[in-house]
Amino acid sequence: MALQKRLVQGIKKAFRRVGLDIRFASEIDDFDGRLLAGLRHHRIDTLLDIGANEGQFALGLIKRGYGGRLVSFEPMAAAHARLCQLAAKHPSWEIAEAVALGSETGEAEINVSANSVSSSLLPIEESHLQAAPQSAYVGTETIQMVRLDDIAAKYVGADDQLFIKIDTQGFESQVLDGAQDTLARCTGVLLEMSLLELYSGQPLWDEMLSRLRAAGFEPWAIDRSFSDPASGRTLQCDVTLFRAR
Repeated sequence: MALQKRLVQGIKKAFRRVGLDIRFASEIDDFDGRLLAGLRHHRIDTLLDIGANEGQFALGLIKRGYGGRLVSFEPMAAAHARLCQLAAKHPSWEIAEAVALGSETGEAEINVSANSVSSSLLPIEESHLQAAPQSAYVGTETIQMVRLDDIAAKYVGADDQLFIKIDTQGFESQVLDGAQDTLARCTGVLLEMSLLELYSGQPLWDEMLSRLRAAGFEPWAIDRSFSDPASGRTLQCDVTLFRAR
């Protein structure tokens, strides 16, 4: 360690001689790094990735070094097929059956967006379309919906240190409604929260934050995830919470 420290100091000194100040990036300088640090701190070994789309979130964590179990949920057929292809290369990454998670069981219609990631079970608002025209709906798909509490035992063991990520485009409250027992045994949660109504009828960030505080969680990190490019207004953020101790 002493040799490494002297080497770093020597590199910095050499750059300062020519008027440059070199700075080494910290692990927590980006979203994946901050989340991974929190997962390690709380010894999370099982993560449920709800609203996985094509695996962007899961792959980001795996590439940064997350080594626990990862179970992804995605209801849309094309995205689910892509997830299965990607997960085949990672033994600790499991893809659940193609279902949406909500407050009840049965068939539902999901609105499919042009960019795929903005697809939602809720109608989209004009405020969203103005900020991201590529989020416009281009069709619908019939999917199956289940409650997480009804299927959690397939994926979560009794001794697992559990973390749940929910990114379901305005449908997060309904996911929580069907996951109350699972949430009660959970160590941490990552929830996408909206500062402005982007999907019709969705609860906003303050209501969702109050709900999770009442369930025993406290904010750990807040990261901006979606802004209006014209005004700079933050529209959505990713809020990481862990159980208060």
